[in-house]
Order: sequence, then C-alpha cells, then structure tokens
Amino acid sequence: MKMIRVLQGLVLVCILMVPVLIILFLRNFGENTYEIPVLYENGVEDPFGDCNYSSQGQHYIPDFTFVSQDSVSIGRQDMEGKVTIVDFFFTSCPSICPTMSLEMERVQDAFRNEDLVQLYSISIDPDYDTPAVLKEYAQLHGATSGKWFFLNGKKELVYDLARCGFVLPTIDGNGVPEDFIHSDKLALIDKQGRIRGYYSGTNREDVDLLILETKILLHGQK
Repeated sequence: MKMIRVLQGLVLVCILMVPVLIILFLRNFGENTYEIPVLYENGVEDPFGDCNYSSQGQHYIPDFTFVSQDSVSIGRQDMEGKVTIVDFFFTSCPSICPTMSLEMERVQDAFRNEDLVQLYSISIDPDYDTPAVLKEYAQLHGATSGKWFFLNGKKELVYDLARCGFVLPTIDGNGVPEDFIHSDKLALIDKQGRIRGYYSGTNREDVDLLILETKILLHGQK
C-alpha cells in the first residue's frame, strides 16, 4: 500500500511538472533562431574579370535606374529600406517565364498589404518589351501599381545588372525568343541591398520558402 501511494505521488508530481517544463522550453528554446544567409559577404568570384568588382567585401546590388510599365523611373534607390523580390524575364518567353510570373503573382498576393515588400520584373528583351507592352503584361498578371514593377532599361545595362549585380546567368537571344537564356531564379534582396537567397520561380515549394523567408526578414532579422 505504501509503495502504491509513493507511485501515485510521483505520478502527481510529474503531471504538475509538465506545464513548468513547457514554459521553460518555450523561454529557452522558443525564440526564432531561423537564420537566412547573407550571400557574397566576401565578394563575388569573377575569374574572367567580366564584372570589374571594385572590392572583395560584402556585395551589394549596384545602382541602376530603369523605366516601369507606368513610364516612371524606378531603380536601386527605390529598394532602400524595402525587401525586394526580383526576377529577369521577357514577355514573349515561350518557356519558363509564364510560370515564373504566376509564382510572382502568388508572392504579390502574400504581401499585398505590406508596404515594405515590392517586386521587380526586369525585361531582358527591352527592345520589344516597351513600357506599353510591359503595362499590358502587368495587367494580365494583376500587378498592383506601386507594388510590382515591370522594368525596361538599355539592353547592355540590363545584362550587366543581371550578370554582375544579381549574379544570374543571362544570354541575349537577339530578338529570337527561343535563343534567350536566363535564370528561373527569384532573388530575395534585403533592405540594405544584399542578396539573401535564390528560389526557383518554377517550383511552388521554393516560392513558398521565399515567402516564408521574406516574412522573417520583415520581422526583425538583420
């Protein structure tokens, strides 16, 4: 009988300790320790010297100014203090671009009411993708004015920015849609202009991760 009472007492103590242990766990381990890397902290490798990087310190998106679908100048200075998701595409793309744009729609929807998140879709076929063409494409994908910018710039500047600024492979198709080569990646850029990650714009799970990590950047991670 005495042994039974001892066992009952131990069970009662264990039951009473459960809430205490949960509280201790949450206090000590419940903080968000999810870390998003900062890419190219020691510079970008440039074995062929194509990009003329000026230093080997932290790589930042360089200065640029292009024209949006609304014929407004938009560029690097407009990224300051905001989280920006960027892709390179062209409206006549016969392969991956339609899927990428649909996934960018999902990103826009996820942050429709968040003023500190914006989207840039930069055309790699600016001769064809005039602001008027980009505006029609933006309307097709439900782009919100002031949130999702479709950008046109001088071709050599666009390609230099893609390759050396965003570190994404890009090859000019010289007007032939099938000959253009570009990455399917969506680039996540933080408020300081640093690249924090690349995510396949043709993979729904990857874009889900982009949305998650964008939320984390918004809520305090430097």
